[in-house]
Amino acid sequence: MFDVIIAGCGPAGTMLAAELRLHGVRVLVLEKDTEPVSFVRIVGLHIRSIELMAMRGLLERILERGRQRPAGGFFAAINKPAPTGLDSAYAYLLGIPQPVIVQLLEEHAIELGAQVRRGCAVADFEQDDEGVTVELADGEQLRSRYLVGCDGARSTVRKLLGVDFPGEPSRTETLMGEMEVGVPQEEITAKVTEIGETDSRFSLRSFGRVYRVVVPAAEVSDRAEPPTLEDFKQQLRTIAGTDFGVHSPRWLSRFGDATRLAERYRIGRVLLAGDAAHIHPPIGGQGLNLGVQDAFNLGWKLAAQIRGWAPETLLDTYQAERHPVAEDVLDNTRAQMELLSTEPGPQAVRRLLTELMDFDEVNRYLIEKIAGIGIRYDFGAGPDLLGRRLRDIDVKQGHLYGLLHRGRGLLLDRTERLTVAGWSDRVDYLGDPTAVLDVPCVLLRPDGHVAWIGDDQQDLDDHLSRWFGKPN
Repeated sequence: MFDVIIAGCGPAGTMLAAELRLHGVRVLVLEKDTEPVSFVRIVGLHIRSIELMAMRGLLERILERGRQRPAGGFFAAINKPAPTGLDSAYAYLLGIPQPVIVQLLEEHAIELGAQVRRGCAVADFEQDDEGVTVELADGEQLRSRYLVGCDGARSTVRKLLGVDFPGEPSRTETLMGEMEVGVPQEEITAKVTEIGETDSRFSLRSFGRVYRVVVPAAEVSDRAEPPTLEDFKQQLRTIAGTDFGVHSPRWLSRFGDATRLAERYRIGRVLLAGDAAHIHPPIGGQGLNLGVQDAFNLGWKLAAQIRGWAPETLLDTYQAERHPVAEDVLDNTRAQMELLSTEPGPQAVRRLLTELMDFDEVNRYLIEKIAGIGIRYDFGAGPDLLGRRLRDIDVKQGHLYGLLHRGRGLLLDRTERLTVAGWSDRVDYLGDPTAVLDVPCVLLRPDGHVAWIGDDQQDLDDHLSRWFGKPN
């Protein structure tokens, strides 16, 4: 008997497994593929995801395998510099191969005690008042208190759960891959600049010897069928008049602009996270980040439910908080895809937005949206900081995020007068009048979001009960 079975060993599934294990939850991760993905696809960790890695002590090992880039030029590929003074100690994009980030998160989860079984596909499940019986493709049955589908856009768990997945099908398709080229960089730069004036969906970007090639496809096709190198050559010749001598592909894929959002993230003891809950075009590089952040939001809440101290409605806040975030990501990717159109109307809007982004406030707003640091959960009336994540500020013990490695709540008390005595098994305490903070005290949830601001013990106790259950 497991506490949680997770279907899918991608970034969302492995992050969730690790978060649950921080609280001693018995976790089994099932992955239908027998081996990890072999192709090397570069993905970008945005600021908020980098912060999450720092909160769990993972950032140093991830930085060793990634490449830092400026946190700008993401929105619809409009080339504007990163705003200065972004509200984060980690104001950059981290480019990292997707298999590497998955491997690091899986290793982290296993180090914490999670079990991972590959070559195990979920075929069916049945839930009751006590748990979920999961049937595998080979007929084996497993029992768990909860099941979480992190099994991607074609999620078996979502389909079996009967959750609607409304949205729009693909209208356009784009080929994307990484390969070597056979012409000088000067020729590539000149051609990309020329085409970029009328078609923003086209790009060739260098990652050392390998180039990321993005080119519009001729038509929408079955995404289950990967493109061939010849498909790339043909489309490059059509768009650019040359195939640039592309050869030796590392990986080849196609993506459309299908945009869908699950109507519900939870039915009973079965939940959805990551691409199983939402899909959208990869413009802006938000997909992996959105899934990892789903897992970070869900992990401590589901663990609290299993450990028996969760307030009655705590698990419901997962959908209440993350569904609107996904809606916003879907909308901004819709907008970005429109701005990539070669039609006169969208191009006129693109030119106007390009001018507006010269205003720091506009550029900053769009970057904070994509980077995930503009999110504010609705915790009721209060200061602007309430419901937002707190940056990694300096405290007397070093850095704030260093105190969050265990996945517990934290009271940061500049008055040194308050206490979390009744909740000390769930919430840590730091009395520090020197903390770089403009308010007297903050209560942080395990995901780093500010759950309370003030200096009154009774008011604090009420909010501790709201987020961390009854005191001991």
